[in-house]
Amino acid sequence: MLRSVGQTRVTRSGEDPRVTELRAAVSRLRRELAGHPAEFADRGIAEDELAAMDAMAVSGVPEIRRLRRSLLLIAGAVGSVSALAGGLTNVRNAVEMFGEPKI
Repeated sequence: MLRSVGQTRVTRSGEDPRVTELRAAVSRLRRELAGHPAEFADRGIAEDELAAMDAMAVSGVPEIRRLRRSLLLIAGAVGSVSALAGGLTNVRNAVEMFGEPKI
């Protein structure tokens, strides 16, 4: 089903399904990152930004520009780690569900 930007559904629990999807995607990538054995220089940045995204999602409808900024930082930090590509794609798809920022 297609929805216009700005239209939202609400689940039985009262939570926006986009937020639910974002929380699930962030949680998955956090688990994958925690279980990844290799250390890389920007791992801490990715962990911090995933924590920030989770906090935004828990608080309700997150700020779209901030979500996108976090996504860019995470992608830059883990983009070369092919084992995390699926989780990163899920987070990107969840962020894109929020549409364009209102000006």
